[in-house]
Amino acid sequence: MRAPRILIGATGSGSGKTTITCALLEILKRQGKKVQAFKCGPDYIDPMFHRTVLGIPSKNLDTFFTGEKMTAELFMESAVNADISVMEGVMGLYDGLGGIRKEGSAYDLATVTDTPVILVIDAHGMGRSILPLIAGFLSYDTIHLIRGIILNRTSGAFFETIRPEIEESFPVEVLGYFPNQKEILLESRHLGLKRPEEVEKMAELLAKTADMLEKTVDIDRLFAIAEGASELPEGSTLEKDSYGKQKVHLQKSGKRPVIAVARDEAFCFYYEDNLKALEKAGAEIVFFSPLHDGSVPKEADGLLLPGGYPELYAKELSENKTMLADIREKAELAMPIVAECGGFMYLHQTMEDTEHHVYEMAGVVPGDCFYTGKLVRFGYIELTEKESNFLPENSSIKGHEFHYFDSTANGDDCVALKPVSGKKYDCVFDKNSCFVGFPHLYYPSAPQFAENFVKKAKNYADRSEVNS
Repeated sequence: MRAPRILIGATGSGSGKTTITCALLEILKRQGKKVQAFKCGPDYIDPMFHRTVLGIPSKNLDTFFTGEKMTAELFMESAVNADISVMEGVMGLYDGLGGIRKEGSAYDLATVTDTPVILVIDAHGMGRSILPLIAGFLSYDTIHLIRGIILNRTSGAFFETIRPEIEESFPVEVLGYFPNQKEILLESRHLGLKRPEEVEKMAELLAKTADMLEKTVDIDRLFAIAEGASELPEGSTLEKDSYGKQKVHLQKSGKRPVIAVARDEAFCFYYEDNLKALEKAGAEIVFFSPLHDGSVPKEADGLLLPGGYPELYAKELSENKTMLADIREKAELAMPIVAECGGFMYLHQTMEDTEHHVYEMAGVVPGDCFYTGKLVRFGYIELTEKESNFLPENSSIKGHEFHYFDSTANGDDCVALKPVSGKKYDCVFDKNSCFVGFPHLYYPSAPQFAENFVKKAKNYADRSEVNS
């Protein structure tokens, strides 16, 4: 399978990967190319920017979540019809699991998918010292994936001076530079960049950034590097190996169960492949807004409440009494509910915002959620159930945590394992129809989770039909 592709990596966080990636996506879209974007790692916000540019979902790829084979297949599944695929890296190129392992790193993703790397270097305040920096990164590139360099936050004059030095010293092309532009700044908050909808004049900012990059970077040469990527094996085993059986069974037994997914300003952290896993397992997805709607969709047989920023909208969420009452009623009727992080916070008796104001919430979880002002949990985890419910016995699902809030009732039905340190702790309410807690899950790492969620929704639909 021919799949032109590149990965935009960097020497560290804050080097300008997202800015360069979004500008490149905009340029490629202007050229009429069919572009598919990907994000390395568990990040939710960078894919929102990709989607804003392209108008289609961006996908997450993570070698810790899904290993080498499935990660490559998930890539091929979405890249097959694209003129070019652009992957945005995570942190520094070699920074992976726990900061010390290769799994989860941008370089590991590039290795697994045999993707050429364009290395973005923040050259602000640097001179000839940039040479040993490049030498170090190239020395770690044992299979020679780094094919091009873009210097960020530097001047045209310095670029013209240092470019021949770099290309005479190393077997790598310097494709261009991006000047230091203070007005082109993507602001951040405690969970990452602000959402695209919060960036003032986003379309104008994207256009300006793309115009600048088009002048200072050799886009044609970059595209040629992407086109020169090796061919990949054709065909995917995802459908027949991981999915399908449950879907056929569900379809034969009646209508597809409907899973209502919260999606608005407060709840916006979800993986496209999680939704796709639910659809492959037989579900129909509908979206609703706990902020703006009066109730859960009438056709819903299950609820998915993802993470996001509910603390920024705590007052508005609390004032939507009819929605809170409806979700509480659905929980009492044993409708299947999966809630992660922000969705979990929303289900509490009360939730505190970042100013320590307390608001009433859905009252499903027997506890109160409060702001700590510091990271409570951070990083990858592997979850196992103490008693099999959403997962088969002796199995696990991978995910991550990243939250500044804590709860007086975190649940204790699952055990979370930190893969590098080996540390374990109890978490999650996981009984009967509910799986709610702080961890964010990645369903393709354990497809049976999605299948069992859908099966529970189907059983709920069947019960509701009998009762009606």
